[in-house]
This record gives sequence, C-alpha cells and structure tokens, in this order.
Amino acid sequence: MLDKNGIAKRIAKELQNGYYVNLGIGIPTLVANYIPEGIHVVLQSENGLLGIGAFPTEAEVDPDLINAGKQTITMTRGSSLFSSADSFAMIRGGHIDLTILGAMEVSENGDIANWKVPNKMVKGMGGAMDLVASAKNIIVAMQHKSKDGQSKLLKKCTLPITGLRCVRKIITDLAVLDVLPEGGFRLLERAKGISVQEIIDSTEGRLVVDGEIPEIG
Repeated sequence: MLDKNGIAKRIAKELQNGYYVNLGIGIPTLVANYIPEGIHVVLQSENGLLGIGAFPTEAEVDPDLINAGKQTITMTRGSSLFSSADSFAMIRGGHIDLTILGAMEVSENGDIANWKVPNKMVKGMGGAMDLVASAKNIIVAMQHKSKDGQSKLLKKCTLPITGLRCVRKIITDLAVLDVLPEGGFRLLERAKGISVQEIIDSTEGRLVVDGEIPEIG
C-alpha cells in the first residue's frame, strides 16, 4: 500500500517536459518534491505563483511565501508572483496542461467530488471548479477507501459534485487506474503487495482488468 509520498512519487512520473501544472491541496502538493530528473515543468498555485519549488528546509522557510493550501514553499529560478485574478485568467484561459487534485469521491464516469461534505463547515470551494472545467488533463490523488472501509471509487458520486466527466487518471494507495471514455475504471498498476482481488473488492464502480497487472515501480 502506498503512503502519501508514494502516491505523489508515482504521479510525478506522469509529468512531461514543458508542462504547466497546478497542484491541488493535500497529497498533490507533495509532487513538487519528486519532479523526475531531466523533466522541466512549471508549477502553478492558484493564489498567484508560477514556479513553485520543493518544500523548504527549516532554514529556508519564509512565512510570507505560501501555496493555496497555506503551506510554506520555495520558488524556482525565474518564478513570478501575481494577483489571484491573473492566476485564474491562466486557469480559465486553458493555459494549464495538467491539474493534480485530491478527491473524496470519483465516479466511474470521471465525475469528481472534492469540495464539500454535507453538514461540515468549509471555507469555500476554492479554485477546484475552475480547475476541473478548464484543465486539459486531470489526475486525482486519493485514498481508495474511506476511514470506515467504504469504496471512494463509485458508480455515482454521493457528495456534491465539483465537475462532470473530467477525471482522466486516478492514483490511490492501492492502484493506478484510467477512467474509460465509455465509463468504468481500467486497472493499470497495483501497489506492491496488493492483489488484484483486493482492488476489485475495494472498487464499487465498474472495474476492467485486462491481463497481468504489474506492481507500481
């Protein structure tokens, strides 16, 4: 089973040279620590930063420099700071190649619910709805099951929807999965020590398994 850093490290393998990438709150922010050698990407934060670096050491911490999740960060050479209005113009203008988001639920059609749990206080939806409506590609980082053992990869989302038919790939603590155009999840890789049957049992939505499924390298 992958921990949060393991999920982020696997997601980092999806990055391609020259990508502009938005990292959502939670596990996605850890991707900044695992950019593959030889791959140059520009990480964007919706609160107004282009060029996020790895998380700072204790000596590098600047309390005035934070990402959208209010975590302290570093800046890479050539970074720029700007207003949130400019940031959302980039997002809504379709200039972000890849968005990596956390989620509470994903449906077999690629619908995502990641901003609100009924009867719980939230600060707001943030930029999630703009991101899922505008990004060219969306990868979700999440736990495969809830704390009470229920699948979070569903036939239909039960929580308020953030975006419809927008998720392309999901990387969980158990597996790597594609969302098929016709609906359903396709199992691509499994976490070390996790059997295909465990993933089948942990997935409520339709799951397609073709041939031998390799472990996540």
